[in-house]
Amino acid sequence: MRNFFHYQTFRFIWHAKPPGRHFHRDHQLWTPLTLADLEAINRYDRPLPKNFNFAGDVLDQWSQKEKTGERPANPALWWVNGKGDEVKWSFRELGSLSRKAANVLTKSCGLQRGDRVAVILPRIPEWWLVNVACIRTGLVFMPGTTQLTAKDMLYRLRASKAKCIVASEEVAPAVESIVSECPHLKTKLLVSPHRQNGWLSFQELFRSTSEEHSCVQTGSQEPMAIYFTSGTTGYPKMAQHSQSSLGIGCTLPGRYWLGLTSSDIIWNMSDTGWIKAAIGSMFSPWLWGACVFVHQMAQFDTDTFLNTLTTYPITTLCSAPTVYRMLVQKDLKRYKFKKLRHCSTGGEPLNPEVLEQWKAQTGLELYEGYGQTEVGIICANQKGQEIKLGSMGKGFIPYDVQIIDENGNILPPGKEGEIALRLKSTRPFSFFSEYVDNPEKTAATLRGDFYVTGDRGVMDSDGYFWFVGRADDLIISSGYRIGPFEVESALIEHPAVVESAVVSSPDPIRGEVVKAFVVLSAPFKSSNPEKLTLELQDHVKKSTAPYKYPRKVEFVQELPKTITGKIKRKDLRDQEWGRT
Repeated sequence: MRNFFHYQTFRFIWHAKPPGRHFHRDHQLWTPLTLADLEAINRYDRPLPKNFNFAGDVLDQWSQKEKTGERPANPALWWVNGKGDEVKWSFRELGSLSRKAANVLTKSCGLQRGDRVAVILPRIPEWWLVNVACIRTGLVFMPGTTQLTAKDMLYRLRASKAKCIVASEEVAPAVESIVSECPHLKTKLLVSPHRQNGWLSFQELFRSTSEEHSCVQTGSQEPMAIYFTSGTTGYPKMAQHSQSSLGIGCTLPGRYWLGLTSSDIIWNMSDTGWIKAAIGSMFSPWLWGACVFVHQMAQFDTDTFLNTLTTYPITTLCSAPTVYRMLVQKDLKRYKFKKLRHCSTGGEPLNPEVLEQWKAQTGLELYEGYGQTEVGIICANQKGQEIKLGSMGKGFIPYDVQIIDENGNILPPGKEGEIALRLKSTRPFSFFSEYVDNPEKTAATLRGDFYVTGDRGVMDSDGYFWFVGRADDLIISSGYRIGPFEVESALIEHPAVVESAVVSSPDPIRGEVVKAFVVLSAPFKSSNPEKLTLELQDHVKKSTAPYKYPRKVEFVQELPKTITGKIKRKDLRDQEWGRT
């Protein structure tokens, strides 16, 4: 741990004292929930409690078990940056530090319960501190990737009416360029060892604040988080989750998909802006008392990745199929992973041949999971079940997963249709609450007695589900969800573009990538194609998040359209994938 003290950003944090308070203010009247209780709630064998708070009802229980000796003080969070710096926090230390962070948000920043906080941070320990602090105080946190452009952030801040943004110094300039257009934004909190005019310093405020804080007794259905999710038309929607939808709803995925116990160390590679980071790097692991391992790794590198697995006692790995596609190209038999025993994947379809190669080289199965921002894990290959190559596994408790037609009728095994979840008498607590300020879009997710995912699939006679494709035009590349509208909107801003159509195109590493079919304006028709392609790609990178740029561009004379003038994206997509 000696190198830790040389890392200025976190140096002050380590000196916090052990927590002096573990439960709600009225804890003497409160019966703690057990893991068995949470599992029973997920199975609908027990009703959802009126009140629930993940920090108070889960994290503080693990903290208490450490204090009484019922649990060894294993790390709750173990962070490294590959440069010799590391952070290790037990649950007691996480509790103490998150209480201090909670006081920064409420006392120093003046935020009140229900206020929305945009959190745009890379994989650094403060991401976990701020999120837990928001939960403790009843603030609604809204994670965002650091790849967001100023335009992306402007939309999110204005649409959400965020009162505060917590950001790292690499995104601060973009925030500064648009802050004058965000009338609801009152506080800018900078996570950096350096000061910046107009920003409050998280580090400085943290040093001077108290660690005494009483966890708010939030309602189980009270808002906890908002995730912006891309669609095929319009700008991203705000999918709102409650205190219980993720805080309790991740219990069974943690056990059966990720295979976690309190002695495990899980490394989940998801970007902090995506809900998969919340599921695999916070809620599921900490529900089971497991350690969350984090490598800051700004850009993925196979050698760094493999060296990490051989250096640290990671037992559980979770990453997008893209990562496994890159890894199996290496001679994996040369590497001896210290403790790795369980591997999972999700975010995009997994190629059966990658699963075979991974198992052949490592001896380990790959457990694929399928889910959505709105409803969490829907299907998964689970521990104890046979894995069928290419399948997403079986429906996940408590969901009743079915394949339905356009009229909401259940289709028989082997028949392709839309993947849907049958609704009971009430909306499942593990669902998102709503698309904020968008009742039409919320209502559009329902078809008769079903919630429709927007994905097409097939169920076989054994109850295994097989992904076919999106029912709409959404592109999933390396686990990133990309709406064609956003890319087309960026392209049309360039003077060379008269109109464009953006679709998915197959890629051996990323599964699929963004391809743009572009009709050029007259002055640009004689331009050098290679040079213009690079220019359009750079333009999109600057106009929207860089991961959305079209990796393939094809210039065409015209786009296929319906009689009403609507672009036939499906025809172009089928052309790309060789379908008739």
